[in-house]
Amino acid sequence: MARYSFRLPDIGEGIAEAEIVAWHVKIGDRIEEDAQLADMMTDKATVEMESPVSGIVVELAGEVGDMVSIGSTLAVIETEGEATADAPPADTPVEKEIVAETPGAEEVSVAEVAPTPAPALTPAPEPAPAPVASTAHGRAVLASPAVRARAKDLGVDLGQVHAEGDRIRHSDLDAFLRYSSGQGYHTPGASRARADEPVKVIGMRRKIAENMAASKRAIPHFTYVEEMDVTALEEMRADLNANRGGRPKLTMLPFLIVAICRTIPQFPMINARYDDEAGVVTRHGAVHLGMATQTDAGLMVPVIRDAQDMNVWQLASEITRLAEAARTGKAKVEELTGGTLTVTSLGPLGGIATTPVINRPEVAIIGPNKIVERPVFDGDDIRRAKLMNLSISCDHRVVDGWDAASYVQALKKLIETPVLLFAD
Repeated sequence: MARYSFRLPDIGEGIAEAEIVAWHVKIGDRIEEDAQLADMMTDKATVEMESPVSGIVVELAGEVGDMVSIGSTLAVIETEGEATADAPPADTPVEKEIVAETPGAEEVSVAEVAPTPAPALTPAPEPAPAPVASTAHGRAVLASPAVRARAKDLGVDLGQVHAEGDRIRHSDLDAFLRYSSGQGYHTPGASRARADEPVKVIGMRRKIAENMAASKRAIPHFTYVEEMDVTALEEMRADLNANRGGRPKLTMLPFLIVAICRTIPQFPMINARYDDEAGVVTRHGAVHLGMATQTDAGLMVPVIRDAQDMNVWQLASEITRLAEAARTGKAKVEELTGGTLTVTSLGPLGGIATTPVINRPEVAIIGPNKIVERPVFDGDDIRRAKLMNLSISCDHRVVDGWDAASYVQALKKLIETPVLLFAD
C-alpha cells in the first residue's frame, strides 16, 4: 500500500488560497479515480476537485469553511500502488466554473455541479412494521416513528388518541388536537421554542456577506423614492396579455426595462461602472441590465445583454430564461458578469419602499415596489388609482442627487404615459 498526497493545484491566476465549501468524502471512504473530492471556492469561482487516484481517504485538510493554500495538501489517499506521489498531475481537471455578481459585489461564484451517476438498482426492502410501544395509560399503540416524534413534540400521550385504522396516523393526531384544544396541547402552527442552531457562514453566503459589506463600506449610498401612477400601464399590460397568443406573459418588469433604456441616453452617469482604484468612471453606451435573482445558492445577478435593443416580448422571454438558468445553475459565465446597471424587485412580496445596495462596481440600482390601489385626487374628482413606489440607490461619488431625481422623473413620465414606451 502507498499514500498519495493530493495537493491543491493552481486554480486561478493570482489565487493564493481557496475555501473548502463542501467535502464529497470523509475519512475512511473509498474514492475512485475522477470522483468528486471537494468543492473549493476562490474570490472568483467555485471549482470541483476530482481525485486523480483510487483508494481510501485517510486524511483531509480541514473542515468546511477552512482556507487551504495553493500547493498545500488537500487530502491523503491510500492506494494499492507502490510509489507515492506528493503533487497532482499537471493536467488535473478543473470543473466548469460559474461566476455570479451579487448586489454590492464585484464577483462571487457558484459551481455547476456535475450529475452523480445513478446507483445500481437493488430490490426495495420490505417496509418495517410500525413500532409498538406502551403509553402512560398502559396500553400498547401502533404508530410510525414520525407520528411518535410529532406527538412527543406536542406533548400528546398516544394512548389517548383514537385510531381509525390499525395504527395511529397523522390524521388521527390532527383530529385529537382539534377536539382537545384547551387541554394544554400545542395545535399545529402554535409557537414553540426551538433549540439554537449555529450556522457556519461559508461559500456563497460568505461571499455575499463580504461583498455587501465592501459595497456599503466603500460606496456612499443615497436612495431616492418616487410614487408613480401605473393605472394606464396596468390596463395596457392586461390588454397585451389577453392578446399575446403564444408569446410569454408580461409582468411589470419588461415595461420598466424599456423605460430605463429609453431614458438612459439623457442620463449616462446612471449606466456606468466606477473603478475607484484607477479613478475612472466608464459611461456605457449599451445597457447590460443585471436582474437580481434569488436562488437556493444565494442572490445572483444574471445580465440581460443589450437590453436597449429588445421589445417587451423579447425582454419577457429573456427574463424567464435567465432566471431559470440562474436557479438551476446552468447560467454561463458571460450571462452572469459585465452588468452596467441592476434592477432588483421583490416581486409578489412587494414592499412600500426599498433601499437597495449597489452592485459594485456599478453606480446605481433600481427597485420597483408593490402596486397598491388608493383613491387619488384628479382635479376636483376622486378616482381609484394603482400606485407604485420606485426606489433608486446611487453612488454619490458619481451621481448627484439632482441627477438621480431628474432621471426618475423621466422614468415616471414614460411609466405614467405608457404609449410613449412604443413611440419612435
